[in-house]
Amino acid sequence: MSMDLTTRKTVSSQTLREQPRGDRPVRRSLFRRFLRWGGFGFIILVAIVFGGFLHFADSITTLKPPPEPKADAIVVLTGGYQRIGQAVELLRTGAGNRLLISGVHPTTTPSQIRKLTQSPVSLFNCCVDVGYDALDTIGNAREAAKWIHARGYKSILVVTNNYHMPRSLAELKYVDPGTDFIPYPVVNSDLKTKNWFTDPNALRTMLYEYAKVLLAGARNLTGLGRPLGLRSREADDDDRS
Repeated sequence: MSMDLTTRKTVSSQTLREQPRGDRPVRRSLFRRFLRWGGFGFIILVAIVFGGFLHFADSITTLKPPPEPKADAIVVLTGGYQRIGQAVELLRTGAGNRLLISGVHPTTTPSQIRKLTQSPVSLFNCCVDVGYDALDTIGNAREAAKWIHARGYKSILVVTNNYHMPRSLAELKYVDPGTDFIPYPVVNSDLKTKNWFTDPNALRTMLYEYAKVLLAGARNLTGLGRPLGLRSREADDDDRS
């Protein structure tokens, strides 16, 4: 009888010692499976991001202005006098009835802009508005939307660099989905050649802007982390939607 009890105890203790060992292969299997599927997911994510960049780059380098641009008005986003000069020329030729230059630095006067673009005084006095409130592209969109609705415009020519156009349109349509925004890209000199990807500066510009486009898309989708983008703290009209 005592031998039987001893045997049971021995078998029981062996079972207890062997149980944890039996769990280790299962845990290792789960961990390896997690790593495998995590690796697959990472590869798929990288492929999607890389494919998105190729699509973004192709759309930028092939983006062209409309052959006969025409809209109610014109909005140019500051960032270079090449953009402003093109927008003023569009206004002069009748592509729009009025022009908003959005995001001008507070120290820059309309007279300075007029002289740099070599525009007639009469054109600036009658048909050009200068916006000083926008700090970034989000601010440009809000400043433009306020101007558009104050004047009752329905269609707008948007003038900015080609690489900046997708993000500009995304922000404008987010703030003002009811207005028809027509892109008029100003081609960046670094992106005129087909071999722009061999130019470190051009490639850096494209990657940086693509990252901003992804961030803007995520921000507009979730509504989180969206700054005001304006110098003033006044309530803006884009929140009515």
